[in-house]
Amino acid sequence: MYKKVLSFTVFWFIAFVGVLSAQDFNWEDISKGNYDIQALLVNPDDNRVIFAGVAGGLLKSEDAGKSWRRVLSIRGKFNNINDLAFAPFDFKVICAATDNGLYRSQDGGGRWERIFRGKNSLENQCTAVLNTPGVIFTGTKSGLFISKDGGRSWNKSRGEFNDLPVLNIDASSRQDKLIYLSADCGIFKSSDGGDVWEKVYTSYSYNDDSNVDIDAEEVDKDNRTFRVNFVRAGIKNTDCVYLSGTRGVYKSMDQGKTWDKLVEYGLLNRDVKMFCLLADQMILGLTQRGVFLYQNERWIEISFDLSAGKLNCLALDNKGHIYVAGEQGIFKAVPVGSNRVLGRVLLQEYLKDEPEIRCVQQAAIKYAEVSPEKISQWRKLAAKKALLPQLSIGLDRNSSDLWHWESGSTTKNDDDTLRHGQDSIDWDVALSWDLSDLIWNEAQTSIDVRSKLMVELRDDILDEVNKLYFERLRVKSELDNLPIEDRNKRFDKELKLEELTASLDSLTAGYYSEQSRMIMSRK
Repeated sequence: MYKKVLSFTVFWFIAFVGVLSAQDFNWEDISKGNYDIQALLVNPDDNRVIFAGVAGGLLKSEDAGKSWRRVLSIRGKFNNINDLAFAPFDFKVICAATDNGLYRSQDGGGRWERIFRGKNSLENQCTAVLNTPGVIFTGTKSGLFISKDGGRSWNKSRGEFNDLPVLNIDASSRQDKLIYLSADCGIFKSSDGGDVWEKVYTSYSYNDDSNVDIDAEEVDKDNRTFRVNFVRAGIKNTDCVYLSGTRGVYKSMDQGKTWDKLVEYGLLNRDVKMFCLLADQMILGLTQRGVFLYQNERWIEISFDLSAGKLNCLALDNKGHIYVAGEQGIFKAVPVGSNRVLGRVLLQEYLKDEPEIRCVQQAAIKYAEVSPEKISQWRKLAAKKALLPQLSIGLDRNSSDLWHWESGSTTKNDDDTLRHGQDSIDWDVALSWDLSDLIWNEAQTSIDVRSKLMVELRDDILDEVNKLYFERLRVKSELDNLPIEDRNKRFDKELKLEELTASLDSLTAGYYSEQSRMIMSRK
């Protein structure tokens, strides 16, 4: 049942991605006055059933957010709901990780029992929960605890994260014993259901209360690490796993042995708090202020009309609908059909204020000196080389000649004496042609190699220019659609716009800004 539901959900997700790329969204407020939502869970069988964690308890809606009722109350000072999870084969079984232990309901939220309580305040603060067949995992502020008997007894897992905060836990959909865990010190993997853990990524983290001033940029540069937030196993490929953190989203195709960073185009804030997988190549990422879709090697923000304050969690249902919860409540993304004709008109309006993309491309090619004419000129000059002769000049000084004079006299001095004569200088000029160069010149081989490298470099430059150019148009459009009162997002968008402009200028030697100013001056 679990795998069938999962496959069904993935099918809807993939279908929904097509809608995402072709339509805009309106965000519907379904919180009904409930604010500061900390955790969110949608029933995979019935998307009308939604659970939402708030300070002091758990809320449930059975009509897709039209009404809410409290089903669990947490008393005391530590009363946050940090994570929610269904059992894999029975969606009436729900676990709630709270600051006051781990709670479970086996009747869809009607009755609750606390099945885990820590020995101290840190162990009692449950931060994450994962319910797999026969095994329950709960992460706390002080390590991981595992129960293999339905929550009756618990054992603390031993590992490098023994006394550190656990951030989240996830299992591979096809191999329940393959578990991934994100902790304050990195990402860990267990292939035996949690008995033995292997560290697959080292995280840089720090204590917020520390007085030591640490430059996160330098740490990332020197140690190639950063603070992680979230880990998620791939949907179809059991070797695939993703992680997110303060420096973006990373992907591994070998169960965490090696990691590759996903591109950041369109991602305004690289600090991705959590994410959901629509497919192994499609991701929904949540930052503090927005929701972004990763598709075709770029991020697209889909939360323009969302005014939810600080965002805390993200969820999906079996129909591909997106739910976001935060300070201002719970919001559901509702797709709205777009007008393609209007879209083309708006695009033309934006292009009027921009230099033509072909001119920007030519400026980048000229600045980088990678034009196709350069190779053509080389080939022509190499072909003409055979027509020019090789000129050689020789010069030699000959001082070995000896001269002898016979005077015929026997009374004069120096008669019959061998004398050294004057130096003689030899010189010559030679011209030679290699007519075989008319048929094939060895320089052509070198030109072919350089041509290949130049084509690759030119393609990389043009690809970079295209991405920056159209990304700037998108950001410009997003900025125009933002509410005036949303100062935080407006600042981020304006900053991104300036960054993209500077990048285009660096590739075109300032041509982009110069042409933009000329276009604006004509108006």
